Amino acid sequence: MQPPIAYPLTFSFKILSFASQFSVRDSGGNLIAYARQKILALKEAVTVFADEERTRPLFTIQADRIIDWSARYNFTSVEGANIGAVKRRGMRSLWKATYDILEGDNPVMTIQEENPWIRMADGLLSEVPILGMFSGYFFHPAYLVTRADSSPVMRMTKQRAFFEGKFLVEKLANLTAIEEQRVLLSLMMAILLERSRG
Repeated sequence: MQPPIAYPLTFSFKILSFASQFSVRDSGGNLIAYARQKILALKEAVTVFADEERTRPLFTIQADRIIDWSARYNFTSVEGANIGAVKRRGMRSLWKATYDILEGDNPVMTIQEENPWIRMADGLLSEVPILGMFSGYFFHPAYLVTRADSSPVMRMTKQRAFFEGKFLVEKLANLTAIEEQRVLLSLMMAILLERSRG
């Protein structure tokens, strides 16, 4: 994810895959990040690459414990620099998905689901045989990223798609390069975690 990045971005992953294959493309359709993760292996490190062949690593996402409500996911660049982290807000996220984006140990931004009813309906319909294939066409959960003063910086919205999860990421404010990396990595991890809980 090298700046400048052409927004909006498309985040997508294959629903019918044994491993989470996650890609990020810019507004021109160019691949800017790719990750592949084993099912139920969130404790293991997830490496984000610049290519689908996985020859050019960019970042590592590492959980600080076995998956639970309060696990913290730390981001490290390929050079070993600490980029930041994201952490789910425990019980509060049972109803409305909420994540803190951290710089060191300090929350600097928040990812919050805009309407939890939409995600709940999307998750329920996706479990219904045959109808579940069409859930991506009916409900579109959205997540807003805000600073500590509540000013919005990015929005991620689920898009219509068959056999894959697809999200559109819009940039709403100026960010430094490291803030942008931190937010995009946090959104990627949030999607993987939300997918695992339905």
